Amino acid sequence: MAARGCGRVWCWARQLCAGRPGPGSRSRPFPRRQRTVACNARGGAVSAGKSGLAPWIPVVGLEIHAQISSNSKLFSGSQVQFAAPPNSLVSFFDASLPGTLPVLNRRCVEAAVMTGLALNCHINKKSLFDRKHYFYADLPAGYQITQQRVPIAVNGSLSYSLCIDNKMSQMVTKTVRIKQIQLEQDSGKSLHDDTRSQTLVDLNRAGVGLMELVMEPDMCCGEEAAAAVRELQLILQTLGSSQAVMAEGQLRVDANVSVHRPGEPYGVRTEVKNINSIRFLAKAVDYEIQRQIEELGNGGTILNETRAFDSKLGCTVPMRDKEGKQDYRFMPEPNLPPLILYDAKSLPANMNHQQVINIDWIHERLPDLPSVKREKLVEQYGILPEHSFTLLNEDGLAEFFESVVKQTQMKPKKVIGWILNDLLSYLKQHSLTVKESPVSSFLLADLLNLLEKKEISSTAAKQVFAELWKGEGKTPLETVKEQKLELLQDQKELEQICQAVIDGQENE
Repeated sequence: MAARGCGRVWCWARQLCAGRPGPGSRSRPFPRRQRTVACNARGGAVSAGKSGLAPWIPVVGLEIHAQISSNSKLFSGSQVQFAAPPNSLVSFFDASLPGTLPVLNRRCVEAAVMTGLALNCHINKKSLFDRKHYFYADLPAGYQITQQRVPIAVNGSLSYSLCIDNKMSQMVTKTVRIKQIQLEQDSGKSLHDDTRSQTLVDLNRAGVGLMELVMEPDMCCGEEAAAAVRELQLILQTLGSSQAVMAEGQLRVDANVSVHRPGEPYGVRTEVKNINSIRFLAKAVDYEIQRQIEELGNGGTILNETRAFDSKLGCTVPMRDKEGKQDYRFMPEPNLPPLILYDAKSLPANMNHQQVINIDWIHERLPDLPSVKREKLVEQYGILPEHSFTLLNEDGLAEFFESVVKQTQMKPKKVIGWILNDLLSYLKQHSLTVKESPVSSFLLADLLNLLEKKEISSTAAKQVFAELWKGEGKTPLETVKEQKLELLQDQKELEQICQAVIDGQENE
């Protein structure tokens, strides 16, 4: 369900974030210096900063909506395309015209099964569809088709790694449990025109297939939440089940946050809705933990509410009370039969294989996941484990590295230094992706070969790299000759230069 805001609430909430209490506020906004939660990678309680309170235990669970990579929507044949003209990709079913019926998209089911298998889930051979009712302008039917009772996948796990004390050389692996993965429709999009004081509705996104992944509350800070989501993003992109581009809304995160003292039950949780950036996720979770600690420390109470993260102010703001299951009036979807999946044992001999989905067939075709790719990079090239994380975290960087290694005589351990220290530094400085790099893997390999053959010095190599970055179409060798950066190999010529310098000193 998309985030809904209230103009009046946002007004005083912004004042609260800026350090000015709003009406009804019982707690003093805590200083910005206390808003960063020190995440203990080994788990455990955190203190309330400088307030002197007893330690609190933060609890963080995530609900993640991943847009399925598919040409058409979940229950209609409408095309899926980002930034298409408003309401240009809307079928009769998407607009909820009377008499229209849903037809399940096979691709979306396969993507969900693939994702469930990659996350060690149990795939239910029989899953059910339900209606989740809520009224809003961008949901024409007044309900969303989802899987509340029996989802397609349950009881999985996701392993992720994070640094201890921000040291890449000290990493710890943690695991978060996956409660379930369910198929559901996306809603449309409301476009607010403040100038004209009106709201327009774009239904292009209505009915797009989503996978909702519900994680158990196994995390304790923003850093852990961010690491888990980043690993999930890599897995989805590797599988091809979702492009998971957060900037385009293809991966949206809802964070459920609470705090409690050791030995006590979990506290009242708040939900921070629709976070669309991994960096913002870490900030939102840490802010919300500290906000709750401050509120409880001042004798206040935590409301079971939905909040939003204001990235400009760096704080969460209230949106509405949190709905319960009874508010959604869940009911079985009458227009869709149970979704039946098969495996090699249960597949009937006379069944048309093109009309069913075989779980084992999908499992056999799973690609290497990021964790396996990292192990192979370390084993094959002898690089450090932390370097393998950096290679995979940047889209296309691992492929770039391997391409350079294949084309150069330099050892991989030296190549990785150039990739991470020089190429990656330039990319970030100019806000470019690996695919947009003006220095191709061929050009970098050519440059490193000159360095390895000792035809140029390391200092000269960096000068050449800077020239290559200008994208003028010159080869490394041409740049070296133009700027006369070659190392002298002729001993007699070198002796003559030295003698000329000595002679010049004598004349002075």
